[in-house]
Amino acid sequence: MKTFFGAILLALATTSSFAQDITGTWHYIDDKTGEPKGWVKIEKQANGTYAGKVIKLTPRVGYTPKEFCTNCPPPFTNKPIVGMQVISGLKTTDAINYNNGKILDPVSGKIYSLKGKVSANSKKLFLRGYFGVSAVGRSQTWLRVE
Repeated sequence: MKTFFGAILLALATTSSFAQDITGTWHYIDDKTGEPKGWVKIEKQANGTYAGKVIKLTPRVGYTPKEFCTNCPPPFTNKPIVGMQVISGLKTTDAINYNNGKILDPVSGKIYSLKGKVSANSKKLFLRGYFGVSAVGRSQTWLRVE
């Protein structure tokens, strides 16, 4: 009997130690320059999906962030980027993989399908935004804000 309960406790501890949560604040990184562009806060929604809002824009030498989503489709058209929900519907498929989401690029105004994977140490989030098939799209690596 002790062995049985010990095995159950070990299984629970092992499963939870491998589960990587994406909730928190992330530096989103420009996939072309490698420079941080801002912060997105990802939260788990009541329906079990994940959503992310822009909470900060990061100016840098030679780059002034856009303040409004001028090229975006409704209901995002001409809305402030800070406070905008740019990730929606992202679902976990196992301990480290996420899919079936949508991501809005506020600079181009394009909405991509989204999938992602969190690193083993939960410090990097590898995202792929794509049209139709994942081979046609863009990848970014986001870094967790400590």
